[in-house]
Amino acid sequence: MALAPTLKTWLLVLPAVAVLGVAGYRASGHAVAPSAVRSDAPGVVSAVDHTAALPVVPEALARRLATFERSDALPSGLPLDLRADIEDANDLYAYAQRLHAQADGGNHEARWMLSRVYDYCAQYALDPGGYRLDNNVLSGLGLTAAPAMVEARERVAQRCGGFVPGDKLGAALVLSERRKAAAQGNLAAEASLFAEGEPLHDSPEYRRDLVERVRTSRDPEAYMAIAPGMGVRAAGDSALEGLVAGEQLSELAWRLAACELGLPCGADSVLVNSFCANGGICSQDGTQDFRDFVYDAAVSPQGAGKMKEWIKRLIGKRDGR
Repeated sequence: MALAPTLKTWLLVLPAVAVLGVAGYRASGHAVAPSAVRSDAPGVVSAVDHTAALPVVPEALARRLATFERSDALPSGLPLDLRADIEDANDLYAYAQRLHAQADGGNHEARWMLSRVYDYCAQYALDPGGYRLDNNVLSGLGLTAAPAMVEARERVAQRCGGFVPGDKLGAALVLSERRKAAAQGNLAAEASLFAEGEPLHDSPEYRRDLVERVRTSRDPEAYMAIAPGMGVRAAGDSALEGLVAGEQLSELAWRLAACELGLPCGADSVLVNSFCANGGICSQDGTQDFRDFVYDAAVSPQGAGKMKEWIKRLIGKRDGR
């Protein structure tokens, strides 16, 4: 999905992701089997004793239990700015229900934000029990980077606890919601479809027009949504010639421009949390925001000047930081 990590080559990815297979969706619908974690593997603790005979909890009861677990976090009402609660709400299931009601009434902004909640919560919702077991195994690996990823994943679990496998969160549902939002005129959803290789149209004229519409909109959601399609995936596309596109770091320029335009990019933001929890791309400085993380980990001193010039082009600033 458009807001999920896509540039694992430019940041240090937690090695445990490969060991556990927890970075991607559990597309098969199965948890990691206890036997997959061997107690005799170097640096890996046995999870067998903790995973045997796990009870099967009916989904309705699981949802009620999740509500009790989050009882200290009162859900807010749906704000005038429909985007706000994805950053602030501790109960994203309740937030999604409010969004769903608005979306069914024809609100394409609510539909877009609903797709973002589904995207953020999908890994957890497909197998809540396996997700928590993976956290336990990660904690026992003894890797320097593991605590940051476990903390990020626990944050996801706490916020997404109302979702269950029967909700069928995953790539197909997210894509379906974004297609509906885009068809209704939501620019961020339209941009995300382009970035995911599923554009509404596939002509050179459409691609260039879409990128220009996103840039003109100055909508940080649309900037972030289109970013994955503006990196190396855009290399060689003559329709995007002369735009910030086609290079490894041009995707990051669009992401950082989104931050400059007001998308929450702080250390506790959904953006930073998602990169760490869902992709293993974690800063070892828990106070570091996305911008500083990128400049520290992904941009060379020689490339910093070019990056800042790109960002100024994207947001029309004369004086950049």
